[in-house]
Amino acid sequence: MAPNIHPMELTETSRRFVLHWGEMGTAWGVNRTVAQIHALLFFHGRPLHAEEIANTLVVARSNVSNSLKELQGWGLIRPTQVLGDRRDYFETSSDVWELFRTIVRQRKEREFQPTVQMLQALVNTPEFEAESADAQDRVRETLRFMQTLGVWTDEMLRLSPATLEKVMRLGASVQKFVRSDG
Repeated sequence: MAPNIHPMELTETSRRFVLHWGEMGTAWGVNRTVAQIHALLFFHGRPLHAEEIANTLVVARSNVSNSLKELQGWGLIRPTQVLGDRRDYFETSSDVWELFRTIVRQRKEREFQPTVQMLQALVNTPEFEAESADAQDRVRETLRFMQTLGVWTDEMLRLSPATLEKVMRLGASVQKFVRSDG
């Protein structure tokens, strides 16, 4: 089987989706190419190999390779094989709830937990007691808030997608009720 090294034809819709997802990625602190590759895989819903991704997005093969490693590290894509082709292909979930959960878990582990650990360690040091009472209160309150938010996040991630969606809708309804009541 001859390898497909030609770029995939992007429709106007898929092009706009990929470009926008890349822009949103940068707003979320994610490399533009990483976000665009994920968007391309998600939108098309089929495995693609690195050369096809590079040619379609018009980016360097090395950039694609590094971006694929990053996406794998986040657990957002997985390698797969295509019969008759020795190259690695890559795919992502088409389930937006699964992707959401993966991103939230990864961000919590990489960004949130280290902050909670740092705050806890800070509060436990003898030097912390030398700080003003106001500063101590602010740091302790931040720690309590983050611990509570962490527990809440874990509980929300345990819910099925259908239940989580109901909770989200209920939260929006409660908010509307509270606002109109005030």
